[in-house]
Amino acid sequence: MSHSLQSHELSPQRSRRVRQRGAAAVLSFAVAAAAALTAVTLANAPAAHAAGVPAPSPVGISGRGANVPFKELEAEYANTNGALIGPDRYYGHLPSEASGRQAVTLSAAGQYVEFTLTAPANAMSLRYSLPDTADGKGRDATLDVQANGTSVKTLPVTSKYSWYYGGYPFNNNPGDTNPHHFYDESRTMFGTTYPAGTKIRVQVTSTAQSPTFTIDLADFETVAAPIAKPAGALDVVTDFGADPTGATDSTAKFQAAVDAGKAQGKTVYIPQGNFTLYSHVIVDKVTLVGAGPWYSVLGGRDPVNRSNAAGIYGKYTNQGGPSTNVNLKDFAIIGDIREREDNDQVNGLGGAMSNSTVDNLWLQHVKCGAWMDGPMDHFTIKNSRILDTTADGVNFHIGVTNSTVTNTFVRNTGDDGLAGWPENVPNVNDSFDHNTVVLPILANNIVTYGGKDFNISDNVMADTISNGGGLHIANRYPGVNAGSGTAVAGTITAARNTLIRTGNSDFNWQFGVGAIWFDGLQGKVDANIQITDTDILDSSYEAIQSIESGVTGVTFKNVNIDGAGTYAIQAQAPADMTFINVKAKNIAQSATPIHNCVGTGLNIIDGGGNSGITGQTCTGTWPTPIWTNGGVPTGGGGGTTTPPTTPPTTPPTTPPTTPPTTPPTTPANGNLAQGRPATASSAVQSYSAANAVDGNASSYWESNSNAFPQTLTVDLGAAKSIGKVTLKLPPSADWATRTETLSVLGSTDNSSWSTLKAAGGVTFNPSSGNTATLTFNAATTRYVRLNITGNTGWSAGQISEFEVYAADGTPTTPPTTPPTTPPTTPPTTPPTTPPANPNLAQGRTATDTGHSDVYVAANAVDGNVNSYWESANSAFPQSLTVDLGSAKTVGRLVLKLPANWGTRTETLSVLGSADNNTYSTLKASAGYTFTLGTDTATVTLTPTTTRYLRLTFTGNTGWPAGQLSELEVYAS
Repeated sequence: MSHSLQSHELSPQRSRRVRQRGAAAVLSFAVAAAAALTAVTLANAPAAHAAGVPAPSPVGISGRGANVPFKELEAEYANTNGALIGPDRYYGHLPSEASGRQAVTLSAAGQYVEFTLTAPANAMSLRYSLPDTADGKGRDATLDVQANGTSVKTLPVTSKYSWYYGGYPFNNNPGDTNPHHFYDESRTMFGTTYPAGTKIRVQVTSTAQSPTFTIDLADFETVAAPIAKPAGALDVVTDFGADPTGATDSTAKFQAAVDAGKAQGKTVYIPQGNFTLYSHVIVDKVTLVGAGPWYSVLGGRDPVNRSNAAGIYGKYTNQGGPSTNVNLKDFAIIGDIREREDNDQVNGLGGAMSNSTVDNLWLQHVKCGAWMDGPMDHFTIKNSRILDTTADGVNFHIGVTNSTVTNTFVRNTGDDGLAGWPENVPNVNDSFDHNTVVLPILANNIVTYGGKDFNISDNVMADTISNGGGLHIANRYPGVNAGSGTAVAGTITAARNTLIRTGNSDFNWQFGVGAIWFDGLQGKVDANIQITDTDILDSSYEAIQSIESGVTGVTFKNVNIDGAGTYAIQAQAPADMTFINVKAKNIAQSATPIHNCVGTGLNIIDGGGNSGITGQTCTGTWPTPIWTNGGVPTGGGGGTTTPPTTPPTTPPTTPPTTPPTTPPTTPANGNLAQGRPATASSAVQSYSAANAVDGNASSYWESNSNAFPQTLTVDLGAAKSIGKVTLKLPPSADWATRTETLSVLGSTDNSSWSTLKAAGGVTFNPSSGNTATLTFNAATTRYVRLNITGNTGWSAGQISEFEVYAADGTPTTPPTTPPTTPPTTPPTTPPTTPPANPNLAQGRTATDTGHSDVYVAANAVDGNVNSYWESANSAFPQSLTVDLGSAKTVGRLVLKLPANWGTRTETLSVLGSADNNTYSTLKASAGYTFTLGTDTATVTLTPTTTRYLRLTFTGNTGWPAGQLSELEVYAS
């Protein structure tokens, strides 16, 4: 997603734009959907200690998604003596990346999750998470696998392929913020086939290698015997000497084998074994088959040149390609990619292949499962699994035509699950159908960035994590525009799809992304888009969204929207859509299910049969989402809300007749801050300052991200003698150890402040209840403030309880008698000296030539560096004008962007006018660089007198629009 930190796999010498903005998301979940157009399978939930919240499963929906060979069982419904975590959709929280947003954590030897087989199985793939190590290199451990109480396997597990940090393209440094991509999968064969009803237990034998093991789910299947070598086939081992033990590099042996297969017109066979490849094997006019993806496994990476790794590639078009008549079948590529580096070609499949087929491949621990660089034609991926990638699952990039991904299961991709991007040559007549795409950690489940006559049908999409939606149709990214013929065009068919818990918060935009959304960044999306017979279930935010330049030509027909965390429709750009039999229910904002800030730009043609989409609002703010499924709400703190089973039958009949005459004089627990008014410099969504003084350690305050310093202030109500503060974070295992750098300040008037405790690191450790106490010399103060400048665990200030005590920790007694006489004489003399060099623009009237969504001109003069103006996109020049109220001498401008945005250079000129009609140039056009961390530029002018001051923008290297959070104007 170009608006966020996301990018994609790149061919050499290609680049992608990165746009930074700034925060987090989300909540919990409830019961199963009712009255969907198709049946949604509930995970089988026997009586169990974990007792997870019933949640629709993306596996096994009749007629939709991939027909997978396994039965999926969720840990939260299994028998366990571990601890249930979730439901929780907060980006960066461990359960948020689990299937169904809940899992089970095992934290002691002897703890287990025990699954009961619902069908015979001889193999298991376990999805789990281990904590990272302090150096970010990951840890290895093992789990004991038992069948009916008898140990049958030791299963290796690792965190080496999970845990990423920082900003795009992310890194392995735990010192950076933004931890995510927590889960991985390990597979094993049991050696025998167990019947349905067998108890398969995964148990911790020791916590020496890992303090915890979080289990999400297990996929159980019956794997057939190895496939024998086809008659007349060449064998990479017996005929070419490849090493099935993996001890030596077999790249050259494989290359010789496929070259011989091409020359002789013979199939090339990979027998059972684990084969190490230090680089790609280039295939053309050859069939390469294995003994099955559980038996024939390719992997490895060059130990010196880490940009070379195992992969099967067609020839690039500038190197004699595309390859043709390639068939790849019945083997696995399980790589060793532990980071995302977009310039490295370390994908499972790559290059260009026409008239070619990929069938029954298992692709795991690679950057992209398949990044196909065309032009190329008639390419098919089918019956495959793509797991645990650092970037996309599949991307059809540049002129991929008449090509298909079908009956393929995709889970835990680091970027889009299935994507098309015709960067400079049109993609035409492609299809993503009958696929199941679950848990893309960044971006969308399925997307076409441009493309003509695209079919996206009969898929299941579930559990989008951040900065994306379930289904995305967009004109976005370089090269995608109508002028090049690469934009969305023709007929886009999206029929019979099911979307479950899709859409989520964009941590840069700081608002929700729709389950189905349209983005016209490079120009309005204008095509015949048919979205029919579709279920949109329990969307994390809005169900349908338009943004940037918007969309036209869309028809929604026979669409069931059941549950949306905010709105049914969120129009942030013009949208022309026809609705026929679209029914929406369980929408959190049910009174106004449409958020429309584009007025008549939202044109919904009512084709009849619609319900639940009447009522509009335009608030410019984004409500805290509430998740519903079947109408039962949850949300707010990541836990399930359980309604009472028996409503009260008799309301109270008699209100209290006598109010208390004497208020309590001493807080019962000595905490002077509890229940007092609290304020903060900023707060994310519902994590307000009041949470820090409510006496509940499970609720918390959290500031805006990446914008230190941040403050949290409590008003004790009167001057009190204090000498100690106790600070808490939630004691849950999800809140890992972190150190917040902060100081404690005091004030009697909320204006002048003194330091009570100098800045230092305060460590919160789960082993001590995530509690820290600071003592200082006794001081009399009314207002107590925490000034937070750093946090090793998250890029924001976080406090669940801010407790204030007397110097000895005992209750402090406030006065028992309130003053009876208010001051009778107001101050008679106002201050006579204004600030020496004030900001002449702050609070003045500002206008613009155009703005995007809610990012209006007034944001640039409101004194808040975290709000900002953004012009209409891709439409330079753009102007921002401020009226100083009267003619003023102007000699200097200070321009600001939010401090967490990436470095960018904006090209602009400064103009002045006395009448807002005739303008003269005060500063010629020039580039001004805003550097990450400060994001401030100063423009020095020859002092001049003017009333109207105008900035005219003609370029921006960071985003195709004028952007400014503060325009400050000074006399000198």
